[in-house]
Amino acid sequence: MTTTHAIRIHETGGPEVQRYEEIALTPPGPGEALLRQTSIGLNYIDTYHRSGLYPLTGLPASLGLEAAAVVEAVGPGVSAVAPGDRVAYAGGPVGAYAEARLMPAGRLVKLPESIDDQTAAAMMLKGMTVEYLIRRTFPVQPGQTVLLHAAAGGVGLIACQWLAHLGVTVIGTVGSEEKAALARRHGCRHTINYRSEDFAARVRELTGGRGVPVVYDSVGRQTLAGSLDCLQPRGLLVGFGNASGQPEPLDLGVLAQKGSLYITRPTLFTYIESREELLASAAALFEVVGSGAVSIAIGQRWPLCEAAEAHRTLEGRGTTGSSVLIP
Repeated sequence: MTTTHAIRIHETGGPEVQRYEEIALTPPGPGEALLRQTSIGLNYIDTYHRSGLYPLTGLPASLGLEAAAVVEAVGPGVSAVAPGDRVAYAGGPVGAYAEARLMPAGRLVKLPESIDDQTAAAMMLKGMTVEYLIRRTFPVQPGQTVLLHAAAGGVGLIACQWLAHLGVTVIGTVGSEEKAALARRHGCRHTINYRSEDFAARVRELTGGRGVPVVYDSVGRQTLAGSLDCLQPRGLLVGFGNASGQPEPLDLGVLAQKGSLYITRPTLFTYIESREELLASAAALFEVVGSGAVSIAIGQRWPLCEAAEAHRTLEGRGTTGSSVLIP
């Protein structure tokens, strides 16, 4: 048995509940791989696990769902990866906030040589989220116009580029002029500062009163009602996050009144549940990044031991693009 360092929580709460601790590691068991982690992705869902909004099973627990790593050893029955492989993952089980960890080998994806470790850690969860949102939840078509909230965030900057690459016009909401400029540099055609503009009215103006066929909304409470007002009849609201808190309960009659609307609350984990879907999603992401159609913007880096400060900045909406923690 060896030891490593990890960020763990012993109770739920604010960023300060995170502790940098030494923990024990056992050798990999059947189907497992032992990873030496090189870069860890920071995601908003990490704050939900820390606060208790999305409860974890059993405390103390480590946080984190995404990292790049090198395989140090594998357990019996593992053929997907081998010692020395550069790999990345996005999704459960939680525990990415660590220098080393055990992972189910079937959830690991081998990294192409063209993608460095920090880029991989910054893009896997967010990039595969964009993949399923725009290719499977609502398969966009060239010439369409869509509304994307938080366009200057980690998911947002990847989505802006990928959508533009597919010939889709992106209307993006942002919280500052600096973020608006950043989103536009990454392919967002029209930006709306939701702090100073009525985004629903502006979307109607930009679309000649028609609205959009789909809204991608990771903000939640502050935007859900307005998002519905942006949709065309039979349009789809894709709610995939709660950065501003859980939305209020929705009266389904509102969907009828506003034009037979649809609403869905997908998660990445459902869309990459099988290994086949995981590999296909990762391959699509590697293709657009490898071709240069999508570049990964890492706006912030922190040492792993400063995870609390990283969470404070993320929840204070002080980040742009992706963020990584360095073990």
